[in-house]
Amino acid sequence: MPPQSAGTVTHLTDRRPELSAEDLAASLTPPPQFATATFDSYRPDDAYPSQADTVAYLCRFSSGPPVQKAKLFSRKPKTPPMKPGVYLDGGFGVGKTHLLAALWHAEPGRRKRFGTFIEYTALVGALGYAGAVKLLTGTTLICIDEFELDDPGDTMMMTRLLTELVGTGTRLAATSNTPPNALGEGRFAAQDFLREIHSLSEHFETLRIDGTDYRRRSLEGHATTVTDAEIDAALREAASSGLTVSDDEFAPLVEHLAVVHPSRFIRLLTDVDRILIRNVSTLTSQAAALRLVAFIDRVYDAQIPIVASGEPLDTVFTEEMLTGGFRKKYLRAMSRMMALTSTG
Repeated sequence: MPPQSAGTVTHLTDRRPELSAEDLAASLTPPPQFATATFDSYRPDDAYPSQADTVAYLCRFSSGPPVQKAKLFSRKPKTPPMKPGVYLDGGFGVGKTHLLAALWHAEPGRRKRFGTFIEYTALVGALGYAGAVKLLTGTTLICIDEFELDDPGDTMMMTRLLTELVGTGTRLAATSNTPPNALGEGRFAAQDFLREIHSLSEHFETLRIDGTDYRRRSLEGHATTVTDAEIDAALREAASSGLTVSDDEFAPLVEHLAVVHPSRFIRLLTDVDRILIRNVSTLTSQAAALRLVAFIDRVYDAQIPIVASGEPLDTVFTEEMLTGGFRKKYLRAMSRMMALTSTG
């Protein structure tokens, strides 16, 4: 048996990834975790019928609107025509991204796009509005994961872009997160979404997906934390196993995220097999906390295990953050932090 190659240690804080407009456009596909997602591989929870109902609707949506042939003296169809857009409304961990990716895979042809809200706004920033319209015109399906309502300017810009594309025949699918087990918040999220996109809202069918976070079904407590000695041991293991691991202090890493555009976070992770983070501590800046949320989203997409020392990763957000307007983002990140550290 040939000897195993030595591992590599890298530092994310040393990386300055660049991403061209062409790279951004080429990257508009489902993340590796959902590269083979299908409607059949989604496992609806029998306790929540809305999950199976959503799958059934999306299967019909994926085949496109039925062609209605006009007949003399024919009656109007009993069922209204299917809208060109669908919005998946529900708590995190109920499989919205899986279903969105399954819909993308079910769409025939190559003229289809899948990305996060941040990736689409970055594309517009790189190409300009007219350039983005030119690139996306002719796309049969645009999937938008994690549609954000935080920045009115970005929301209205995306509204204008998507309205223009719908007018050319493009169909849309979008998701947004809402906290689980919070009475009323799920509906309010859908209403906020539809209100913010104004005229575009009439093109969307809202599907409510109830359920519990599948990541927490087998997880209790907090994100796993280790000692620095255990992190050193993980480095030695990597050296003998051929893995590439990143080794960074928490505070400098969070600071570094401020100089990298969120659309490039995925490039920070290129070829990294495991992420080591030392001395995790509570964040006091909401801007820094939101950058960390975006980073964790990309780590989760790439399914890279995290090994962290210091405070449990899911406890870095203050009580004020968890009761504020970005609560749903933090709760989603906490769920993902627990899942990522459990596999480290």
